[in-house]
Amino acid sequence: MRYDIQAIRDHFPALRAGYSHFDGPGGSQVPDVVADAVARTLVSPLANRGRVTAAERTADDIVTGARQAMADLLGSDPGGIVFGRSMTQLTYDMARTLAATWRPGDEVVVTRLDHDANIRPWVHAAEAVGAVVRWADFDPATGELTAEDLAAVLSPRTRLVAVTAASNLIGTCPPVRAITDLAHEAGALAYVDGVHFTAHAAVHLEALGADFYACSPYKFLGPHCGVLAAAPELLADLRPQKLLPSTDAVPERFELGTLPYELLAGTTAAVDFLASLGPSNVDPAAGRREQLACAMSVVGKHEDRLRARIEEGLAALPRVTVYSRAAHRTPTLLVGFADREPGAAYEFLAGRGVNAPASSFYALEASRRLGLGDGGALRIGLAPYNDDDDVDRLLEGLRAFLA
Repeated sequence: MRYDIQAIRDHFPALRAGYSHFDGPGGSQVPDVVADAVARTLVSPLANRGRVTAAERTADDIVTGARQAMADLLGSDPGGIVFGRSMTQLTYDMARTLAATWRPGDEVVVTRLDHDANIRPWVHAAEAVGAVVRWADFDPATGELTAEDLAAVLSPRTRLVAVTAASNLIGTCPPVRAITDLAHEAGALAYVDGVHFTAHAAVHLEALGADFYACSPYKFLGPHCGVLAAAPELLADLRPQKLLPSTDAVPERFELGTLPYELLAGTTAAVDFLASLGPSNVDPAAGRREQLACAMSVVGKHEDRLRARIEEGLAALPRVTVYSRAAHRTPTLLVGFADREPGAAYEFLAGRGVNAPASSFYALEASRRLGLGDGGALRIGLAPYNDDDDVDRLLEGLRAFLA
């Protein structure tokens, strides 16, 4: 199938401003269909969810539709889809809920490859109940986090393993299934941060072995909110703190307050837009789940081709270090310079209409492990709407910066 990049780009009003966006890992640009869904919902009759009035039914249909859309995207049960303000908020909430079942001396495992949103909530929850935090390190020379790295810190007292499906800093995709299998063998639950991974690959909750999988629609062309996926029966065993009159039903018991209906409508629109990027000959009767799997495969090939071009261009530049080296990784590159500050490159490129920010991007432990301190380096991230002209502008900008 030909990837019609111009037709795709035509759906993104923000691109008409003329900038080349390599800042997708921090939040993607939004297609018109998502913005339309948000706006349409805001001007529709709305009320708290119910089935009596038309306004109640509108709200209820939006929520159930968004649960189904995310279940299709993640290969999960819509009855286990929880919405929240952000992945960070959902993870903090779940950490507090799970910690209520821990005892002093129990252990939780976190990794130095992760975004802090999949580290600090577990550290804080462990501290509150006297549990022990154990750290799994990755190899800074290769960027790899292996199952053996996790096995070295597991014990019969391990209650939870928190691991990323893809590093938002250097793109590394660790062997999640091997890691979750080890966690389960130790009698622990596995909490997988899929924020960066979901934007670049087909996801299947059971195949990953994740008990919990958290992600953020605004990283894959949607609005700002968070999503947690789990088996409904697992959620049924957990008792979060909640308001007394609020429902005890799953998954609603984990959702605090009224949901943002307009953002959920936008989330469904984003999933549908992703599904539309696949081959046109996919049988519509096969369903959205199959369409998404095909689409993410096509998107992945497009992004990997552009990544290869960038990597080739970077290899020809002097005094450049690329920290993204893992064998299996997303189209995300972290770049440093021998004699120039990454922040200076960020500002220089911005002056040329190329958005590629420099930071540790909340992956503080990973940045430190790489020897970059808290400042990180320049991150180049690809999204479905990037094209060859973007790559040309990026490489020309870096050549000029280093001249």
